[in-house]
Amino acid sequence: MDKKRVLICAGTGCVSSGSSKVEAKLKETIKEKGLQNDVQVVITGCHGFCEQGPLLIVEPEDLFYCRVEEADIDEIVDKTLVNNEVIDRLLFEDPQKKEKAKTFHDIDFYNKQQRLVLKNCGHINPENIDEYLAQDGYAALEKVLKNMNQVEIIEEVKKSGLRGRGGGGFSTGLKWEFTYKAQGDKKYVVCNADEGDPGAFMDRSLLEGDPHTVIEGMLICGYAIGADEGYVYVRAEYPLAIKRLQRAISQAEERGYLGTNILGTNFSFKLNIKAGAGAFVCGEETALLISIEGNRGMPKVRPPFPATKGLWDKPTTINNVETFGNIPVIFRRGAEWFAGIGTEKSKGTKVFALTGKVNNTGLVEVPMGISIRKIIFDIGGGIKDNGQFKAVQIGGPSGGCIPSELLDLPVDYDSLTQAGAMMGSGGLVIMDEKTCMVDLARFFLNFTQKESCGKCTPCREGTKRMLEILIRITEGAGSLEDIEILKKLGKNIKKTSLCGLGQTAPNPVLSTLRYFEDEYWAHINEKKCPAGVCKELVTYRINPDLCNGCTLCARSCPVNAITGEKKEVHFIDPDKCTRCGVCITRCKKGAIYLA
Repeated sequence: MDKKRVLICAGTGCVSSGSSKVEAKLKETIKEKGLQNDVQVVITGCHGFCEQGPLLIVEPEDLFYCRVEEADIDEIVDKTLVNNEVIDRLLFEDPQKKEKAKTFHDIDFYNKQQRLVLKNCGHINPENIDEYLAQDGYAALEKVLKNMNQVEIIEEVKKSGLRGRGGGGFSTGLKWEFTYKAQGDKKYVVCNADEGDPGAFMDRSLLEGDPHTVIEGMLICGYAIGADEGYVYVRAEYPLAIKRLQRAISQAEERGYLGTNILGTNFSFKLNIKAGAGAFVCGEETALLISIEGNRGMPKVRPPFPATKGLWDKPTTINNVETFGNIPVIFRRGAEWFAGIGTEKSKGTKVFALTGKVNNTGLVEVPMGISIRKIIFDIGGGIKDNGQFKAVQIGGPSGGCIPSELLDLPVDYDSLTQAGAMMGSGGLVIMDEKTCMVDLARFFLNFTQKESCGKCTPCREGTKRMLEILIRITEGAGSLEDIEILKKLGKNIKKTSLCGLGQTAPNPVLSTLRYFEDEYWAHINEKKCPAGVCKELVTYRINPDLCNGCTLCARSCPVNAITGEKKEVHFIDPDKCTRCGVCITRCKKGAIYLA
C-alpha cells in the first residue's frame, strides 16, 4: 500500500468534540494491524472548520473526513488506509449545493480563503519543530540576521504596509521604529495574546497550531528594535496554547533559535510566558504591561507610549499574535509581494472567527478588501436554517453592527470605521431576523461594563447609565428621551474615556441606533420586540384553529401557565407565563405563537 499520512485536528474545538479519543483509537488500530510503517498519524492545530469537527485528512490524497468518531476508525483503516476506498458518509456535504466533497480543496470554506498566517495550521504537528523547519520555518530569521541591519528590517516592514491586527490598525513598522529610536539600556518585545472577545479564538488557534511562527516574528522584531527579551501575555484559560508555546520555546532553545548567540550571531533573545488572569481590560497595552509587572491591570494615561516607556519603564514594542504571525511571511516572500494583497491602505490578509447564525462556523483568513457578503455566503455557506441575514457584529464587544444594506462593504480598516464599526481583533458574529438589536446592544454593553476597570469616570459610570437605559427599554419601560440620551452619552464616553475599552464600549449601541433605530422605537412606543426576544414585551398565545388538545404544551410548562382539557383548545395565562419558550418547542402543530 502507498505510504499514508493522517492529520487529526487537535485544536481546542476538536479536542472538546473527541478528537483525542479518535487519535488514540486510530493509533491503536494501526498497531493492531501492523501498519506502523505504512501510516503516520500526525496531530495538528485547528483546521478552521470547527463546525464539522473532529476533522481528519488523509494524505497524499487530501481526503477530508468530518465529524469522525471512534466508531468510524475500523472502517477508515480497512477501507481508506488499506484499500484506498472513500467512505461517503464521512465526507462534507455542502448545505447549499447538496454536493459531497472528497478533499478540502473542493470545499468553498477552504478554497475561497487566502491563508498566509494560517498556512501551517492544520497541516503540521505544532509540537514538532522539524515540521515547522520543513515549511521554511526560521528561514526569515536567518535571512534578517545574516543579511539585513536593523534599519533595513524596519523599512521592509513599513514597506509591506502591515498594520496591527489587534484592533487599532497602527502601522507595525512605525511602532518598531519608535522603539528602535527610543533611548534605553534594555528593551522588550511583548506579544498580546489576551484574547478576551466573546467567540474569538484567532490568537488561540495560531498559538496552538503554529507557535513557532509567532516566536519567529517576535525574534525578528527583537533584533530590529534592539531587544534581548520578550513576553507572550496569554490568557490562563488557554492551557493547550500555553502548553504548545512552552514546548516550542524549549525546542527553539535546543536548536539555537532562542537563547544566546542565535545562529552564530551576536543576537541573543530570551522569551517568557505570562499567563493572564482573564481581565478583558488587559488587552489594552498599558494595562497588559502593568499586569506583567505583577500589579492589577489598569490602563495608564498616554503619552508616554510604551515605545518609549513601557515594561518596567523600558522601551517596548507590543503587537498581537496575528501581527507577529505575518512577519515571517513578509521576509520570506518580500514586502512588495505582501503589499500586493489587500487594499491601498489595508495590506495583506485578516483572520476572523466566524460564528453565529451561519452554516460554516470556524476560523477563516481572507484578503483585506473582501466584501462581507463573500465571507458570509461564499465561505460561511449562508445563513443557518434558510434564515434571512440581518446584521453582522464586527470587532467583538467594542465593535459595531453592519446591516444587510451594507453586505457589499469591503472589509478593511477605513471602510469599517466609516460604517461605525471596527476591525477589532477579528470577531464576526452573524445574526438573522430572529435577533433583537436592542437586546444585542444590551448584551455587549453589559459585558464591557462588567469588564471596565473603573479607573475613569466616563467608562465606569457612563456605561452603567447606558446599560440601565437599555435594560429599561427591553423591559418595556423606555421613554421618548432615552434615544437622545443614549446617543449623547455614547459620544461623550468615546471622547473622554481613558483607554480603548471605554472609547469603544458605546459602539454596539451607537451602531444599532444608526441602522436599527426603528427597533428601539418599537420597544418604546409600541411596547413590542419585533424579533420576539425581549421577554417583557412578548405574549405567548395559542391559535385555536391549530391546537388539537394534545396537552404536550401543558405537560411541559414549568409554571403550569397552560390549561385545557384533552382534545380541546388550550389557553396560556399571560400572568403566569415566564416566556421560557418550552411550549413552542414541544408543540408539534405550530399552534403557539408570539404576539
